Amino acid sequence: MTDRDAVYATLCRLLEELFEIDPAQVTPETTFQELDIDSIDAVDLVVRLHDLIGKRIPPDDFRQIRTVGDVVDVVQRLSRP
Repeated sequence: MTDRDAVYATLCRLLEELFEIDPAQVTPETTFQELDIDSIDAVDLVVRLHDLIGKRIPPDDFRQIRTVGDVVDVVQRLSRP
């Protein structure tokens, strides 16, 4: 999953499935704080992303994530061969 649009669409789908967040309210600049996603929710999201991409998001990357776009960047980078 290296295409940015595909990663973004998948992330929006996960946000809807896991947290009932309307994809219409999500942009790459949306912060997780704005979406009312706390650290426990973020861990759930990371676990689902791990299942999808088959790679673990390193803790240093995880701590830097603030926005939906940040997650897209990390997933896209980790998905590269």
